[in-house]
Amino acid sequence: MATVQEIEIKENAARANRPADELQEIQGDKMVLNMGPSHPATHGVLRLVLELDGEIITKAEPDVGYLHRGDEKIAENMTYTQFIPYTDRLDYLAPLANNVAYSLAVEKLLGIHDKLPPRCQYIRTICCELARVSSHLLGLGVFAMDVGAMTLFLHTFTQRETIYNLIESLTGARFTTTYTRIGGVSRDLPPGWTDQLKKFLGEVTLAIDELDQMLTRNKIFLDRSKDLGVISREDAISYGFSGPNLRASGVEFDLRKARPYLVYPELEFEVPVGEVGDCYDRYLVRMEELRQSVNLLHQCLQKLPDGPVNYDDGKIVLPPKDKVLTSMEELIHQFMNVTQGVNCPPGEVYFGAENPKGELGFYIHSKGGGTPYRLKIRAPSFINLSILSHMLPGCMVSDVPAILGSLDFVMGECDR
Repeated sequence: MATVQEIEIKENAARANRPADELQEIQGDKMVLNMGPSHPATHGVLRLVLELDGEIITKAEPDVGYLHRGDEKIAENMTYTQFIPYTDRLDYLAPLANNVAYSLAVEKLLGIHDKLPPRCQYIRTICCELARVSSHLLGLGVFAMDVGAMTLFLHTFTQRETIYNLIESLTGARFTTTYTRIGGVSRDLPPGWTDQLKKFLGEVTLAIDELDQMLTRNKIFLDRSKDLGVISREDAISYGFSGPNLRASGVEFDLRKARPYLVYPELEFEVPVGEVGDCYDRYLVRMEELRQSVNLLHQCLQKLPDGPVNYDDGKIVLPPKDKVLTSMEELIHQFMNVTQGVNCPPGEVYFGAENPKGELGFYIHSKGGGTPYRLKIRAPSFINLSILSHMLPGCMVSDVPAILGSLDFVMGECDR
């Protein structure tokens, strides 16, 4: 009679030699895991439907739309000026740059985008680069936090708080600024603001060097980011990538140089480009872009001219209040601008700006009058996320936060 031990050995041997179809029944199918849309899991309000074979991802489907607000359709029921506050809510980490990109699109329709006063153009360029510094500081801090480096996140937020103080002094608001206007800006720089900005640039330069020392050669960070989430040059182009994610894959394309606008042709700066296209390269590109933006801000402050900050046309820009109260013509211009909006000619235009996340573009179809007939937004975050189904299979679940953090997307502009 066989002993209990001998019986267990025979059962284990029979179980190990079972056909594949029987093993499939015992093990069950692959697991489907919903990652997100809770914010800490996916770097934003993004839901990832992952099919897993153990810890390995075999299929990934991004599910967007949790922040959808219908901005494009809202724009078609508002005047051009009334839509400016809605652009703040696209990439809400760079509202100043969103305002500028949208205003330039409308001004291109009006035919005045290259006729703005020099001081206005310099102020807008300062706004765009300040927004880039703010956005990249948050992007790098959150990316580091996603892979476990909490200290870096606190350092970047400290600098970003100083930027918000500068933005509040400039615009009167910290987050949703609505500073740019069609044909100019809402107000000139306040007294002493340039000195405050110079002081900040000195502080943030030291902070960037400190962040570099903490993270760039950190063994844990290197293990979590190098050779992970590799996007080839061909894939980056075919999926329509733009911004730092495109340049990290070895494509030297920057709208500030390829299709210059504002005063970028008068400024000197380098376009950082990666070699591998992995998470680490995307980190390095953004770190260097921080330094380049600081350099651009220094140049803008050195070259900042005096003069008006708005286009001199009462049919486009609201007239000064003292003239509105004393002149019938200015009063009529004020009334028409506020009630009917800027009278744009019929036509179709597209303008793309180099925003922190990539190319933010506005397509406007006008049939005349103060309201666009159609308005479409090219959101870089939406396009950058399209590669997830191609990129994530073969990675582990623990790799997902690092990959998403390196892509640095914002769901406000993705869902728009």
